[in-house]
Amino acid sequence: MKLNFIKCHGSGNDFLLIDEVSNHYTFTEEERQNLSLSLCDRQTGIGADGILFVMDSRHCDAKMRVFNADGSEASMCGNGLRCVGRYVCELFDKENIIIETMKADLKVASAPAIFDDIPTYNVEISPVYFDLDQVPMNMDHTQVINQKIPEISNRLQFTVLAVPNPHLISIVNAETIISNEQKMISETVNGPNNLFPDGVNVSFVHRLGEGAIYVRTFERGVGFTNACGTAMSASSLVTCLLGHNRLDEEIEVYNNGGKVRVVVRQGSAGHYYMELIGNATYMFEAEFELSLSQPELFEVLSHTEFNEEAAYGLLQKHAKKVVDSKVFTKV
Repeated sequence: MKLNFIKCHGSGNDFLLIDEVSNHYTFTEEERQNLSLSLCDRQTGIGADGILFVMDSRHCDAKMRVFNADGSEASMCGNGLRCVGRYVCELFDKENIIIETMKADLKVASAPAIFDDIPTYNVEISPVYFDLDQVPMNMDHTQVINQKIPEISNRLQFTVLAVPNPHLISIVNAETIISNEQKMISETVNGPNNLFPDGVNVSFVHRLGEGAIYVRTFERGVGFTNACGTAMSASSLVTCLLGHNRLDEEIEVYNNGGKVRVVVRQGSAGHYYMELIGNATYMFEAEFELSLSQPELFEVLSHTEFNEEAAYGLLQKHAKKVVDSKVFTKV
C-alpha cells in the first residue's frame, strides 16, 4: 500500500502523523503497533518518538491515537496534540477545535507565536488525577504529594499524578539533574516492579527563577525525550501546588528540545487543568510503499521538506543558552 505521512515535532518530541480522515486508511491494532515499531526505529526506520493517528470522531472535530516507539499506546501526548491540532485546524480551516483522545475531549486553538514566526498552538491538558488507583500505583497511601518513596529514593521527594497518563515528579537541584539518578530510577519503575505495574513517566524539575522551570523527562515506552508535553504540564502544576509558581500565570518551561509555556488553571469544581502552549513544527512529508505485514521493508516514493526548522532552531538556541547557564554550568 501507499502510505502518506508528515514528520513533525512539538518541542523536539518528534512524530509521524498519519491522516486516516482524508486517506481512508484502515489499520488493525496489530498493524498500528507494527508500524510504530518499524517506522519509529531510529536505526532502520524513519525515526520518531511515536506515531500520531488522526481519525474521524463521532462527536469531535477529529480523534487522536498515539502509539509510542515501542508499540505501546499512550493515553495522551501534549506535544503530539499540538501537532494534530495544527493539522486538523488547517484541514478544516478552523481556529478552534476539539480533539477526542483516549480519556477526554480536549480543546485546541491556534495561538500567537511563542518565538518569532513559529506555528504555535494552545492545547488543553486534562483530566488531572491524584488518587493512586488512577495512576495506577501500589502504595499504602491514597495520594503522594511531595513526599519520599523509600523504595525509589531515601533522599528525593516525589509527587505522583496522572494527566491522564502517569507521572512521577521530583523537584531537584542542578547536581541531581546532571547525575545518573534519574536514569536509574526511571529504569527501575519502568521495569518489573511492585509500585507501578504499567510503568510511569519520570520527570526531574529544576527551578530557574520566578515563573521559569527546566524539565527533563524519561518517557514511558520511549526513554529520555527532548520533551514530554504532559510531563511539562504536570510539572508546572506541581510547582504551583508547592508554592513555587502561581495559578493563572504563564510559566516558561524549558526542555532539551526548546521551551513551551504552561498556564495552570483551576475550574469551578476545583479540578485542575493546564493550557500547554508551544510549537507544532512540520519537518517533511513523504509517501512510502510498504506492506502492512512487513512495514520495515518500505520504499520511499517521494519526500518534500518544509522550511520551518530554521525558525525553530532559533528557539532551541535561545532555550539551550538559558538551560546551560542556569543548570549545566551552574554546578
